[in-house]
Amino acid sequence: MAQTVQQPFLSVIIPMYNEEANVASTITRVEDVLKRWGRPFEIIPVNDGSTDHTLQVLDALAAHNERIHVVSYWKNGGRGKALRYGFKAARGEYIATIDADLSYDPQYILDMAKVLDEESDIDVVLASAYMEGGASVGVPTDRLFISKLGNRILQMAMPEKIHTVTCVVRCYRRVVIESLDLESNGKEIHLEILSKVLAMGFRIKEIPATLTARKKGTSKFAFRATAVSHLIFTFFERPSLLFGILGLILTLIGLGLGGYILVLYAQAALNPNRPLITLMILFILGGMQILAFGFLASQISYLRNEVLRVRRAITLVLLASEAKSEQRTSALGNAPRPEA
Repeated sequence: MAQTVQQPFLSVIIPMYNEEANVASTITRVEDVLKRWGRPFEIIPVNDGSTDHTLQVLDALAAHNERIHVVSYWKNGGRGKALRYGFKAARGEYIATIDADLSYDPQYILDMAKVLDEESDIDVVLASAYMEGGASVGVPTDRLFISKLGNRILQMAMPEKIHTVTCVVRCYRRVVIESLDLESNGKEIHLEILSKVLAMGFRIKEIPATLTARKKGTSKFAFRATAVSHLIFTFFERPSLLFGILGLILTLIGLGLGGYILVLYAQAALNPNRPLITLMILFILGGMQILAFGFLASQISYLRNEVLRVRRAITLVLLASEAKSEQRTSALGNAPRPEA
């Protein structure tokens, strides 16, 4: 007789691309941890167009385990695409994400879920190796330096201080995922999620975690593509960083030229054939225009955040309406039938 699987309370999404060496051990370790929780759960491995035998191994595991729901597509699209597909398939009230190589222990899934259980005002929990109490073990020094530096830069784009912006190990309330309209295909999806979550007014909490080196398979980290996407995100999120700094530099250069011209004039050494005055005007006007662009971009960013807050409010209303509808349906189904 087939086992009846309950509606999952927790969905765990695991993006996978060419992770044949890790698939079986990863699924087993995650399942063993979740079984200790005592609540129904589902594991959603997302095959991101793997070219090895990742999908075949996943299908074999899912054939004998009703808790495993494989999501797959044929062409590699990036971690963002894998997470978006996983979010669409998730049915749990809590939705967690974790790396396929388990560089963070799966126990952190339960630690994050516990925070959501105990703190009703928290909507998203992040595992952080870079906050106080966090650590890294066996990670190559150059890789760790790049990651820490990148997170420091990205912190400038966030309205709240978040120590680890790029980590995939997170746990969300379902309402958060329902409220998001995600577009990213690459690893910048982690930044997009945090940006929109904060703009919508959801609350985030970090918990300390230990990052360990990958033991099997090969890393999918691409420094150039990741660095470019993260810099673009930073400037998009905080346009004042780009326009403000550039505009200020040009304006200061123009004012410096103006001071130099005054000195030359006072010394009767000003040569009218030199284009100093023209350069001064160009630098000052150019700097002021770029500063104005920065102001306009900041206003556009502000309006975007307002739209996101409205979207959150609409989502909450829709979810409340669906819940009431389900309650009515349940009440009607349980009502006693009139006797014939």
